[in-house]
Amino acid sequence: MTPPKGPVLIPLDGSDTPRPGPAEVPPVPESGTAPPTGQAMATAAALAARPRSRLARWFWALLGAIVATVVSIAAWAFVTNLVTSVPVLGYAVGVLFVLFLAVVVMISIKELSVFSRLKRIDHLHRAAASALAAGDLTAARRVIDDLNGLYAGRADTQWGRDRLAERRGDMFDASALFDLAEQEVLAPLDIAARREVEAAARQVATVTALVPLAFADVAAALSQNLRMIRRIAEIYGGRSGTLGSWRLTRAVMSHLVATGAVAVGEDMLEPILGGGILAKLSRRFGEGLVNGALTARVGVAAMEVCRPLPFSRKARPSVRSIIRTALTGLFTPADRG
Repeated sequence: MTPPKGPVLIPLDGSDTPRPGPAEVPPVPESGTAPPTGQAMATAAALAARPRSRLARWFWALLGAIVATVVSIAAWAFVTNLVTSVPVLGYAVGVLFVLFLAVVVMISIKELSVFSRLKRIDHLHRAAASALAAGDLTAARRVIDDLNGLYAGRADTQWGRDRLAERRGDMFDASALFDLAEQEVLAPLDIAARREVEAAARQVATVTALVPLAFADVAAALSQNLRMIRRIAEIYGGRSGTLGSWRLTRAVMSHLVATGAVAVGEDMLEPILGGGILAKLSRRFGEGLVNGALTARVGVAAMEVCRPLPFSRKARPSVRSIIRTALTGLFTPADRG
């Protein structure tokens, strides 16, 4: 007699122990999917912080000198020949060249003033840190005088500087004097700088999450961080300049790379996501959030570098709170479920 057809059951170990059901089995991970790493911000930081070799600097300096010399000789020969053949047109072109050179000189003077301003802020920051560490009230008062001189031409700090001038005589401790200066003069600037950091973090996160192009996220991260650092420097008293902004960006990025701050951790996004949920997000959206969080870290570092006085404990901005404010709006209620 032929046995009935059907599934063949093979007992395992001869045991009657119940096996886990489908609901109890852990989900199968997606093939080829890795957790977000913030690659765009890591690449942007590496590009900005990359050290330049002395040989490369000599190469570009000599190349610039050669090109400038050749262009100057060619322009001089062109203008003199034109003056000889067509005097009126030659003189007109000569005037244009003179005006162009005048603009170049003015741009160079502006860049030099930017470097001078940044150097002044850095000196003020170091002097304040030294006076605070030594508890030297006399040195602290000199720092406050320099701070007033730094902001002498700014109307947005006038009220705070007047309040500081009225109350500074009541302070007999360097720490208390610096706290007063923070409260009256720097607090509004800190708020403005924080808003710039939040806006840049939100922009980087949005572009990374929505633009699928390969290098668009790197370009967006680098450009937004450059703009953010430049705006923070302007808020705290540094003048805007191309070379000065790039030098400041290199200093901030080099500090972050050296300290390992450009690294991914779920603790950055825990205020808005909750622990462990980062791995459940889509790859692109998770990259956007991580890049935005790393941008917030860069912004806080830029605030510390550009600020003329060191942060006190109560005034120091929290990266977690900035991330919460900047990135929470990117979520919908459904995303939280």
